[in-house]
Amino acid sequence: MSALLELQNISVSIGSAQLLDGVSLRLERGQTLGLVGESGSGKSLTAMAAMGLLPLIGGHVSDGSVRFDGQDLASLNDTQRRALRGRRIGFVTQNPMTALDPVQRIGAQIDVVSRLHLGLTKQAARARTIDLLTQLRIPEAQAVAEAWPHQLSGGMKQRIVIAMALTGDPELIIADEPTTALDVTVQAQIIQILAGLVREKGVALLLITHDMGVVAQICDRVAVLYAGRLAEEGPVAPIFAAPQHPYTTALINCIPQEGMARGTLRGIPGAVPSARQYPSGCRFHPRCTRATADCAALTPPLITRGDGQAACLHLPEVAL
Repeated sequence: MSALLELQNISVSIGSAQLLDGVSLRLERGQTLGLVGESGSGKSLTAMAAMGLLPLIGGHVSDGSVRFDGQDLASLNDTQRRALRGRRIGFVTQNPMTALDPVQRIGAQIDVVSRLHLGLTKQAARARTIDLLTQLRIPEAQAVAEAWPHQLSGGMKQRIVIAMALTGDPELIIADEPTTALDVTVQAQIIQILAGLVREKGVALLLITHDMGVVAQICDRVAVLYAGRLAEEGPVAPIFAAPQHPYTTALINCIPQEGMARGTLRGIPGAVPSARQYPSGCRFHPRCTRATADCAALTPPLITRGDGQAACLHLPEVAL
């Protein structure tokens, strides 16, 4: 099966700082890929590279390539990129509280997407908006379309953002931390909506999250980023059953377990380093309890095994 989205060994720079280093990802139609890691690992930058939005923050792909449906995005001009975004690639932003224009009614903000990308009339665009809101199980869709953003809850705003991403009938949805700042009940509802879109419409979903529990629930594959590099990537089941990279293990250990005693939740000591102060060798080694001299001195190779699980590591006892 050909990949719908393929990042081939990409590096991303802003000024003199290289923020992503040799990241490769592959996402097929009808598949969900979870991109995980702590804040500062490079998840949102990867999403911006996939959408061709890096110039907005002064960044660029300094090495490697980004391909959508076999086409190198670097070969497209600005007009072609704008036509791709919203039409074939939908984007669900990180913060629903600030994603909507406060001085436009909800319906108008959704209508403009289908008028721009699908060429619909004003009346047809509004009908499509109402239909999408209904599909997303939004009660009183007509009234919601006439509402102002400040009149909606956080969970309802996120449904609106998802509706905007779906309006162009995209083949790929990129969701960047779509449940940030929402309560756990609403988080579960949003995740189930996204999973349903993959199941029912066959879209590809790139889900950016820090929550390994969500990845285990709905993703087919997972890619773990740390300090701008890929630590581990592969099918969800083998990675959760036998994580190879110590960072992946640490993230999985952070998942709360049923029956866990109060005060026993495990964390990862330290923090992701600044892009201007990335350590040598394996970038996780200053926080790793299993680091060796090689981990500090040498960049680990990417080792792949037969089931598609791959990890960048030196440790022989967990070698793939």
